Amino acid sequence: MARREKGGFWVGLAAFVFYPLTRIGKRSYLGAEKIPRQGPAVLVLNHISHLDPVVDAVFVHRQKRVPRFFLKDSLLKVPVLGKIATSSGQIPVSRKSSAAGDSLRAAHEALAEGKIVVIYPEGTITKDPAGWPKESFTGVARLALQNDAPVIPIARWGTSQIYNGYTKKFTPFPRKTVTHLIGDPLDLSAYENANPRSAATLREVTKLMMDEVTRLLGEIRHEEPPVKKPEDGA
Repeated sequence: MARREKGGFWVGLAAFVFYPLTRIGKRSYLGAEKIPRQGPAVLVLNHISHLDPVVDAVFVHRQKRVPRFFLKDSLLKVPVLGKIATSSGQIPVSRKSSAAGDSLRAAHEALAEGKIVVIYPEGTITKDPAGWPKESFTGVARLALQNDAPVIPIARWGTSQIYNGYTKKFTPFPRKTVTHLIGDPLDLSAYENANPRSAATLREVTKLMMDEVTRLLGEIRHEEPPVKKPEDGA
């Protein structure tokens, strides 16, 4: 049996806080055995609710791993939360400064150290009223092409039914089921010799990833995904 990845005091404190919060919904993990029990990995997920980081963190922790998320640097200034995030190895994102590239460098370092990096390529929760993933940023493709780590697509559904970030509607009862469907590691061998800085390549790889996440989401929802992704701001 694989040992739990050591996280230290702050990860333990985060678990102490987050686990009870996730009990607001039921959980269903489909294919969780595909999460590697050791070594680096990039987990690529859709983003539908502000609850996602909490339930996703608990999901990864239940697989005996310590997740590293990209977090807005403004959140790191929040008392207690900021200390927990910083001390547990989370990755700050500063979009409006010259330090914006530091987040990707930190993610590269985390993967080099054998950590799991969780990323929402959409950057923020989807604005699509139906909850389908919108057009995504290409930073995830940079991580995938520049690191020897499995890239695992995951769809998650149910959190927006508990808390809708745009309507601000909180509906804890009756309890909803939050489902994670984990896909197979993506085959990116066709891009082994591709230029990892080519804009066209990055867009193509990002699309490949998010198309699979969207397909998995359609499987959870028992619906056919839209042919065209919703545009940002739609």
